[in-house]
Amino acid sequence: MKIRMTKSVLFLGAAFSALVIGGTAQAQDSAAATATADEPTAEIVVTAERRPETLRNTPVSVAVIGGQDARDFTASGDDTLLSLSGKVPSFYAETTTGRIFPRFYIRGLGNIDFYLGASQPVSIVQDDVVLEHVVLKSNPVYDLDHVEVLRGPQGSLFGRNTTAGIVKFDTVRPTLDRLDARGTLSYGSYNSINLDAGIGGPLGDNIAVRVSGLIQHRDNYVDNAYAGVSQDGTNGPRKNAMGGFDERDARIQVLVKPTEGWTSLFSAHMRNYNGTSTLFLRQALKKGSNDVSNVSRTTVRYDEAMDNPQDYDTYGMSWNNSFDFGPVTLTSITAYETSSGYSRGDTDGGAAADYPVGGVPNGFGQSMGRLADLDQWTQEVRLASNGDGPFKWQVGGMYFDSRDITEFYQRAWFLTTAARNPNNWVRLHDVNTSWALFGQASYQLTPKFRLTAGVRVTEDTKTTDLLKTANTVANVSTYTGRRHVRLSDTQPSWDVSALYEVNDDLSLYARVARGFRGPTIQGRSAVFNSDFTTANSETIVSYEAGLKSSLFDNKVRFNLTGFYYTVDDIQLNGNDSNGNGVLFNADKAEAYGVEAELNVRPVRNLALSFGASWLHSEIKDKRVYAQVCALNGIVVCTVNDPVKQVGANYFAQIDGNPLPNAPKYNLNATARYDIPVSDSGRAFISTDWNIQGYTNYVLYKTNEFYSDGNFEGGLKVGYTGGNGTWEIAAFARNITNEKNLKGVIENYMAAVLNEPRVIGISLTGRTR
Repeated sequence: MKIRMTKSVLFLGAAFSALVIGGTAQAQDSAAATATADEPTAEIVVTAERRPETLRNTPVSVAVIGGQDARDFTASGDDTLLSLSGKVPSFYAETTTGRIFPRFYIRGLGNIDFYLGASQPVSIVQDDVVLEHVVLKSNPVYDLDHVEVLRGPQGSLFGRNTTAGIVKFDTVRPTLDRLDARGTLSYGSYNSINLDAGIGGPLGDNIAVRVSGLIQHRDNYVDNAYAGVSQDGTNGPRKNAMGGFDERDARIQVLVKPTEGWTSLFSAHMRNYNGTSTLFLRQALKKGSNDVSNVSRTTVRYDEAMDNPQDYDTYGMSWNNSFDFGPVTLTSITAYETSSGYSRGDTDGGAAADYPVGGVPNGFGQSMGRLADLDQWTQEVRLASNGDGPFKWQVGGMYFDSRDITEFYQRAWFLTTAARNPNNWVRLHDVNTSWALFGQASYQLTPKFRLTAGVRVTEDTKTTDLLKTANTVANVSTYTGRRHVRLSDTQPSWDVSALYEVNDDLSLYARVARGFRGPTIQGRSAVFNSDFTTANSETIVSYEAGLKSSLFDNKVRFNLTGFYYTVDDIQLNGNDSNGNGVLFNADKAEAYGVEAELNVRPVRNLALSFGASWLHSEIKDKRVYAQVCALNGIVVCTVNDPVKQVGANYFAQIDGNPLPNAPKYNLNATARYDIPVSDSGRAFISTDWNIQGYTNYVLYKTNEFYSDGNFEGGLKVGYTGGNGTWEIAAFARNITNEKNLKGVIENYMAAVLNEPRVIGISLTGRTR
């Protein structure tokens, strides 16, 4: 492994050096200046309404993160999407299933379900392609131009299932007029390697190409200290048994302009990921406390699961054609994604013999989810008006088709003892189809006042078939539940917004929007011989109003939004006695809050940015109860809600509780100071921090399953030269090495912690 990694590092270093040298040579003929902290903030252009518009004149709450900022956050090899959590107001991300399955929340609205077929109210869009399956949503983003976080329902123009909002990633595209190259290579603690690069340019008068790639590696650094007997052959004790990963991604884009009005962009990409599933730390939480400060992040005591392996391969392509007919532009986007892989884990978080409950050493847990095959097809057609007239419109349609074969394996399947059951697994076939017709129009009633309205009609249909049941050792089926479930719903989505330009520096806006998330099926229950659970569609009506400003020659930018929403028939996910996810609808949830963003350059060479969000969310349904933390018939945590016992199980009333994974507040700040050294170079120091308020990780309230005051910071110190064409820096992520609780496994009192501190160096090169 060491020899292979050494050769890889040498190869990457040579390739990167060539990129930097090429970038410097190109920049010698460029008059572009270095983008540093002494320049005014550029006007931000977004495509939140599927056409370019300045952020100040977009009547939607949008947060923007630049590509280089995102690369700074992932310099340690962190997951691209998870690293954005807390970096903008009202956006949160977490995972209890490793890097392959992040979950997203906007304004507190998300889904804590870890099921491979789970739907989420936050949609991920990469290069205009909606990624719906939870595995596809984990596709890393590299060679990134910028990220737009669209908060609130976006059902009129984008994708599907967007009751909470959209995270929209736009990567760097091929250029027809010049060579464009950039790359960042970093090396840090735990032999962490991160290479994010792209190079492209014209091949002729009307054709251009761009090749991009991402390579990440981290050595295993977590020890397995368990020395007892394993019933599935897991080796222990063992140093450096898990925690590492290898990420290899590549993309090629070909841009062709056959005619002046026809632009065609073809893109193909691949992903190969091999790593470690989330490491649960059993009994890291002690009854009555959520303190994890003394818990080791580098030692586990696992008797099973073969070091929690995770392995996925994903391939995809898209074809984006734009036909400019003068008064109108016709856009067609055809895309296909396919993926397969598995994730296996010791879900009890430690050897049962080491963690008895009530004097009984039980609570074995191990499972594997396997995506045998996934195929997603999408087709979108959109016709939009051109020109600068007062009336603008766009209409279109979208078809979505996702089909997968998913398997779930439980503990007895893996055992090497006489207790092995080779039939302890299920196979499911999931089909999700959806079609939609949409339209939007805006009219400039006066030079300062614009109205916009959009509507969308969507049909969403889900079908799950149980192809194989979890049988006895003798291969006898004892399953009595449904083997075929089909749910379908057709609903409208709409939005109406108004924008008033007070002057060239300040705009006021208001927006009301309705969205819906289609019905959902939880089929994994069949592995425990339990019937499927389902949830009907949820609908949301959201109100927001705010101001957007760009002042003092763009040296100060301030945006402020207040919002309120109600979700009817909200889809929630709890646990049954097997720790298996159970879907259900609650009557409603309400939330209100505020989000603010400030970017300011108070003096020359200093740039500051601040973000803040505050949220109050509340589940409203006195009839709904959620099963609480219990093992061996004992409630192992401190429940602060009314509890009732049904047989051997305990349930808490959740009426009035906040939504899970909905931070009460989030504060983020960045700062950069540049020190000119010569006409072409300068030293700099930059830092970023975020603080997360009270966050409940389950549906019921406890003294253990929450965090309050989590914070992390990053630091970067370096030198940029050649008029911005190269940079060398030292960096630290989670610089104070904070131990933050990020998730829990309730019945085992297990904790999920954040990433440890990583310190390293980085080298960046780019053309100008």
